[in-house]
Amino acid sequence: MAARTSPTERQKRLGAEIRRMRTSAGVSAEYAAGLLGVDRGKISHIESGVRAISPERVRTLACNCDCQDERYVEALVDMAGPGQRGWWDRYRGSLPQGLQDIAELEAHAVGMRAAYSVHIPGLLQTSDHALAVFRVVVPQLPDHEVALRLAHRVERQNVLDGGSPPAFVAIVHEAALRMRFGGREVARAQLGHLLKRSEQDNVTLLVIPFEAGAFPGAGQTVLYAEGPVPQLDTVQVDNSHGPDFLYADTQLAKYRAHLEWMERIALSPSASRDFIREIANDL
Repeated sequence: MAARTSPTERQKRLGAEIRRMRTSAGVSAEYAAGLLGVDRGKISHIESGVRAISPERVRTLACNCDCQDERYVEALVDMAGPGQRGWWDRYRGSLPQGLQDIAELEAHAVGMRAAYSVHIPGLLQTSDHALAVFRVVVPQLPDHEVALRLAHRVERQNVLDGGSPPAFVAIVHEAALRMRFGGREVARAQLGHLLKRSEQDNVTLLVIPFEAGAFPGAGQTVLYAEGPVPQLDTVQVDNSHGPDFLYADTQLAKYRAHLEWMERIALSPSASRDFIREIANDL
């Protein structure tokens, strides 16, 4: 298979898992190359996501690495399988790679938890709110890119709908609810949209009021995406340079603890809706 010039985050993650499985078993790259019938350099490329690996070779490597976690192996086989392209690929080359990686992560998640301090979760934004957000970035975006980002944002939100959508827990700070992106009317409509979305069976909206005080990770925007097996969980953190994707065991544990702390101090779903209504009535 031809080398990729720009592997996706999901492709890089598969490579990282292949490397972890190999090294955990004490299998050398040279041995793995001989086992799979490729040269030593291609093992490095597979493990960096630059080259693909077939599902059959994933199973061969797992067997020879004595990896007996069948659910984990089958999850890796699925990642290596054909048909990995999604709707987000239409935007490849037009929007930053990180946006496609976020959409792909959400599309394959079996559950998601997110925490926002000053922004409304992207999956719960109205078009007018999102438009106002896209117009206050530095450097300023040209109109055509704003339109592309808005279309991409709207398509991302479809992940919460359909036949078997993932469970989504959104923890939103009071500061984000009081931000008036787009002005008073846009803000009021956004709060109404949050209330409507929070009534969905797969959406849980929790509000942290100012009076709840301090909590770890304040100011960060965090998405914890649950994979088909716990080993494939991923944390996505927003930064000014773009999204970062984290999946080391210690990192996952840290952000699980952050989110659990925030859930403990947040209002209940019912009280959160009442709180949002009060803010909306004040606008």
